[in-house]
Amino acid sequence: MNNRAAERLCALREEMKQNGVDLYLIPTADFHGSEYVGEHFKAREYVTGFTGSAGTAVVLQEEAGLFTDGRYFIQAKDELFGSGITLYRMEEEGVPTIKEFIESRLKAGGCLGFDGRTVSAKDGEAYEKIASDRGARLVTDRDLAGKIWEGRPPLPGEPFFVLEEQYTGCSTKEKLSAVRQNMKEAGADAHILSSLYDIAWLLNVRGGDISHVPVVLSYLILTQTECVWFVQEEVITQAQRAFLEENEITTRPYTAVYDAVQKLSADAVLYDERSTNYRMIKSLPPHTKRIEQRNPTECLKAVKNPTEIRNTLTAHRKDGVAFTKFMYWLKTNIGKIAITECSASEYLERQRRAQEHFLDVSFDTICAYGPNAAMMHYTATPEHDAVLKPEGFLLVDSGGHYLEGTTDLTRTMALGPVTEEMRRHFTAVLRSNMNLAAAKFLSGCTGNQLDILARSPLWEMGIDYKCGTGHGVGHILNVHEGPNGFRWKLRGDGNDCAVLEEGMVTTDEPGVYLEGAYGIRLENELVCRKAEKNEYGQFLCFETITYAPIDLDAVDVSALSPRERELLNAYHRNVYETLAPYLDSDEQKWLQEYTRAI
Repeated sequence: MNNRAAERLCALREEMKQNGVDLYLIPTADFHGSEYVGEHFKAREYVTGFTGSAGTAVVLQEEAGLFTDGRYFIQAKDELFGSGITLYRMEEEGVPTIKEFIESRLKAGGCLGFDGRTVSAKDGEAYEKIASDRGARLVTDRDLAGKIWEGRPPLPGEPFFVLEEQYTGCSTKEKLSAVRQNMKEAGADAHILSSLYDIAWLLNVRGGDISHVPVVLSYLILTQTECVWFVQEEVITQAQRAFLEENEITTRPYTAVYDAVQKLSADAVLYDERSTNYRMIKSLPPHTKRIEQRNPTECLKAVKNPTEIRNTLTAHRKDGVAFTKFMYWLKTNIGKIAITECSASEYLERQRRAQEHFLDVSFDTICAYGPNAAMMHYTATPEHDAVLKPEGFLLVDSGGHYLEGTTDLTRTMALGPVTEEMRRHFTAVLRSNMNLAAAKFLSGCTGNQLDILARSPLWEMGIDYKCGTGHGVGHILNVHEGPNGFRWKLRGDGNDCAVLEEGMVTTDEPGVYLEGAYGIRLENELVCRKAEKNEYGQFLCFETITYAPIDLDAVDVSALSPRERELLNAYHRNVYETLAPYLDSDEQKWLQEYTRAI
């Protein structure tokens, strides 16, 4: 029973009464539109008890709802039990959107509230219109959840480091010049940059202000002549100060940004309404022309340069060595020694840490046994730590940050006997993964058009997975990066998959998730490459850059076509040739068996 959430809802409702707020929103957000947030910003988790990385709480005096996506339906149902909070499964039939829910609940003349620093300009202006249409007040300058949060962690302020050009392939000055050119083309003389990922990429700095996401809590205002970085200045070393001066970057305190925006003298300001918060935009002088579009940095950083790609291949080779050593240990020791989800995760992390230039895991490892794997973003804890048995499936989704790049890898492994249904589903997921990886397509295609290649083997069986098939991957940054991805649903909100370009790195991770039974996911990363160009246009294809064996113990070979068998055999040949030189003799022998031709 989630009694603590019920108590905190009571306290929040009292604050709402005192502030005259009828409906209060608490998104999963920091002040920068980040996907994952630091401990200071986990207000929604504090109030509701739901620990997933995506979700919005909407609280009224008589009811409360938690809106989240298909990755978290099972987890949210369990964590909200007894809280008095209703789970709203987003994009399911008959389920209202957050905006529709607010429209149906906000009374005429009432009051809608949220912390304007944690809501995007795009959403904030939509909520503003809803309030206006109902003659309701809008209160956006109060962090009511923060008022009831006892022992709230402080704002993060970890040290950062400068990433050298041998890893970035492009200097800070070159990147600033490219963005200024984009600003000029857009007719903007100033650019407000709030996205922590984009700031880190643009300045070639990496930090530690979000767990497993190497970013620096900061804002940036760029003009044709100035670059002002709003950051916690006490973390800057003398050497870093020299780097900033060399690149003509001045600094101001992190909290001074709103005052600076109010006094901005620019005629036209470029910003991304998805990552720039509502309060920031409301702080702009009223005469300022607003240019709303994607941050220029988003597309620039999505297309990896040759140095980044070369380094990324090195990172994947290291990561493949670490995972293969883990898989060898797991498969040879299951049933012989005590292994749990947590101890398996710890062993895998030790293998990664043994690799040169390892920085951190790229996200909390998902090591999920049996029914736990049906929760797409399950995380084992000491309180919920399943013992692994020599039977069934173990799903491990993990990755690492290295100086050379970021990885994201998932394997589902048979720990012993599996049912025919499990084998059939595993083989379908494998076929899905290979179908997408083997795609050849004309330039101009997006991931929305290619997604069906992955889903078709599963759709033929009448099943699906409630998430996208893949996402872009940052370069020593966030493991989930846009604008490239694979998913079939068109959103029409500016967040649909971008046109695929040479140099983009995207994951390929179809799956099957059966609540109460098991989950299966196989994930590789793909780099987009040019194929032939002819009278029909420029063709593109993918190169798989993840190196780890697919568990042949779970494959129904009879269900694979001759072409699919050759695709798997070719992939396994590459895995063995890439990893074998870095393994000991026993591991080599094992890998040779697990990458054998079928």
